[in-house]
Amino acid sequence: MSTVDYDGLIPNNVGLKDNRKILKALERWHPKFMEWWRDQGPVAYQENEIYLRTAVSVGSSGWANYDYVRMPDYRWGIFLAPVKGERRIHFGDFIGNECWEDVPGEHRNELRRLIVTQGDTEPGSVEQQRRLSLTAPSLYDMRNLFQVNVEEARHLWAMVYLLQMYFGKDGRYEAEEMLHRCSGDADAPRILSTFNDPVEDWLDFFCFATYTDRDGKYQLGSLAESAFTPMSQTTRFMLTEEAHHLFVGETGIARTLQRSAELMRDHDSDDITESGGIPIPVVQKYINYWYSSSLDLFGSEDSSNAANYFANGLKGRFNEANRKLYPDAAGNEGVYVFETYDPDVGRLSSYEVPMRRAMNAVLRDSYVADCRKAVVRWNKILAKEGCPLQIKLPSERFNRSVGSFVAGRFDPDGNILTEQQWESRRDDFIPTRKDRDRVKEVQVPVTERGKFASWIAPPARGIHGQPIDYEYVRL
Repeated sequence: MSTVDYDGLIPNNVGLKDNRKILKALERWHPKFMEWWRDQGPVAYQENEIYLRTAVSVGSSGWANYDYVRMPDYRWGIFLAPVKGERRIHFGDFIGNECWEDVPGEHRNELRRLIVTQGDTEPGSVEQQRRLSLTAPSLYDMRNLFQVNVEEARHLWAMVYLLQMYFGKDGRYEAEEMLHRCSGDADAPRILSTFNDPVEDWLDFFCFATYTDRDGKYQLGSLAESAFTPMSQTTRFMLTEEAHHLFVGETGIARTLQRSAELMRDHDSDDITESGGIPIPVVQKYINYWYSSSLDLFGSEDSSNAANYFANGLKGRFNEANRKLYPDAAGNEGVYVFETYDPDVGRLSSYEVPMRRAMNAVLRDSYVADCRKAVVRWNKILAKEGCPLQIKLPSERFNRSVGSFVAGRFDPDGNILTEQQWESRRDDFIPTRKDRDRVKEVQVPVTERGKFASWIAPPARGIHGQPIDYEYVRL
């Protein structure tokens, strides 16, 4: 399985040439995918050569090749990470049992639901970001956007392979539906609400890549623990590519903050819009919005579905095998205590659930800790530039549409607000139309090699050892 077949239409290491039925099904799906890419993929630069990485191996090193390619010619493939030794279930009710090479009948619907929900996010993000190349702040950033886009599309292929291979007619139907749904469509939206939210500008994109793609990291990490070996192999390789997406988001915000701090110092003013910058309080509003929206992706704190997934070995915790982190492999010990808001009495109270029912919250806690580390790194940059302002993660109570705080209104510090207070102050918390319009005003496109828009600092280094002024996009 470590050898990649590049001779056919679909690069893969799953032996498609020896499985004519699945190969033909995927070859029939391919033109429909290409039609979707032309209609819903990037609106510009499709005919230009882009300096992109393409997966050529599933080994721990040298797994990607960097070269110029037109995006429609990108080799979207199907890659499963290799299995090391004999796999056995290592959490839940069936610890020690052999893992599954095929879908057990009793778990068919649950596994299909997990795969479809994850798979639906991949094309959704491409659709959300399709117009951003028109205002790219540099060729370096444009190239990074396209790298994220083609890899999210490859992740769609990964999920479609699982559906076609293991779910028969139902899987073929779901594969078609993932191309039928569209981000923000009134009649056929994407499954998860965050993937229907508009990504209007590059600050949206950087926040999306930082927070929403980071949710993807943790969801994929929990699926990588699955007893269903093909899903584990698929998601483990997806995580290899996902790391760059988080890099693009986190360093994009870091560079934005660095440039904002530089302009504040140079002009001795917090209002730097006229100087071509984005005020740090506006960056904070974007972070408030995308972080709170991404928290919703983890689902309810108390979840019977999450408990069943864990009990049956379908979905574990992030880094499940770390028994120093999770000494109770069965998840039967202890309770999880979380807050909930009761609108009838207008106050918070504590609520206990068995640990298994809190697996969504446990996964979210790992995500929150990771997000906090990014904020620490950003604030070091601001302090280095002599900026008195700091970035904060909003409270987990803030602006929630899913979970235990959905019935209440809270400010970013987690303080309870009345509905009237929320309506009068919400413009202080999340981006307004005026904020977004002003961000768009400064985000003018820059396509000269080595040059960057006024609102963002250059990166510390280029891609894959190339200089910053490399010709990342051939115009």
